[in-house]
Amino acid sequence: MADIVRGCVVPERVKLHVAMLALQFGYAGFHIVSRAALNMGISKIVFPIYRNIIALLLLGPAAYFLEKKERPPLTLSFLVQFFLLALCGITANQGFYLLGLYYTTPTFASAIQNSVPAITFIMAAILGLEEVHIRRRDGLAKIVGTVACVGGATIITLYKGPPITKLWLGSLNSGSLNPELYDVEPLNMKTENWTLGCIYLLGNCLAWSGWIVIQAPVLKKYPARLSVTSFTCLFGIIQFLAIAAFFEKDPSHWKMHSGGELFTVLYAGIVASGIAFSVQIWCIDRGGPVFVAVYQPVQTIAVAVMASIILGEQFYLGGIIGAILIIAGLYLVLWGKSEEKRLNLLTKAIMAPPQSSTPDEEEASTPITVSSNVDNSTAKQFTNLTQPLLHGLNRNATASASDATDKH
Repeated sequence: MADIVRGCVVPERVKLHVAMLALQFGYAGFHIVSRAALNMGISKIVFPIYRNIIALLLLGPAAYFLEKKERPPLTLSFLVQFFLLALCGITANQGFYLLGLYYTTPTFASAIQNSVPAITFIMAAILGLEEVHIRRRDGLAKIVGTVACVGGATIITLYKGPPITKLWLGSLNSGSLNPELYDVEPLNMKTENWTLGCIYLLGNCLAWSGWIVIQAPVLKKYPARLSVTSFTCLFGIIQFLAIAAFFEKDPSHWKMHSGGELFTVLYAGIVASGIAFSVQIWCIDRGGPVFVAVYQPVQTIAVAVMASIILGEQFYLGGIIGAILIIAGLYLVLWGKSEEKRLNLLTKAIMAPPQSSTPDEEEASTPITVSSNVDNSTAKQFTNLTQPLLHGLNRNATASASDATDKH
């Protein structure tokens, strides 16, 4: 009987794939509910405030009880760094995202976000955190991938192109879906400023990438990831409240006027922040950052299907061409990072001094082999409330800088 039970145990690799698919569909749902929230008239300032309050209520207690021994003493310097992290990772990131989503569509918002690893690579290279080997294939892959991502984002921004198709419009018009969520007008040419929306989304990507780069040295000095995230949410809430004091003075905007509005806020706070954060920590810990990152385009595909069914989203030629280039560039950058790590491990193994042993034992020893598995014990420090893939690349960038410092 015990043998039968052991035979029915699901392998961990299968669990990882299932978890990653669920994670990407969960994030895809966040794009949809965010668009639906905007269609229902929720304030672009109130929505992220409620979202981060829910996230803080979920993550704060966990950080307090689970990281008592890991959490260093809180100083003014750390508070300033947390404030800056919130400015980039919460306020600018989420603010630009909602502004961009309002003028574009969920599918293209998700597609442009695939360029974040390439933007992060550029920032890390400029700051000396990332090594660029132009004469090696891994370096060329990262450069070509970055160019493809930037080119794809540029095409989406500057060339909208003709509409391709709008799926399921008949069923939507017949009222089979909730008409409160289906609001065609914000997606129409009349109210849509495509270029402005794409510029906002690029600002979202730049803020996101900047947050990754800033976060790396903070986590080295303050290695309590849940606490850092909780403080970041707290300061993000404070910053949004300061903005609301000037731009959101209507008390009615702070009320939930329907069950649909309440659902979008709860989904954003609980699923996209709380549950997704926990799942991605486990996935990065067990599968590694590159494994997590390769699933990112699944989110874009899921968003396209959901948005066409639920929101009646219309696709445009320029967006499709740009999305293909961005996804291709993403995989080139990820392959370059994986190949660079493999070569670095191989170089270290070759240059490592031999272990002390007798001459006979050294001759009888087997050749050195290098595992391509990534040490994921530190990868958990680079997790995000919004997307998992960025932190893996951030970890790789900081690891490259650390390697360069050691040899250097």
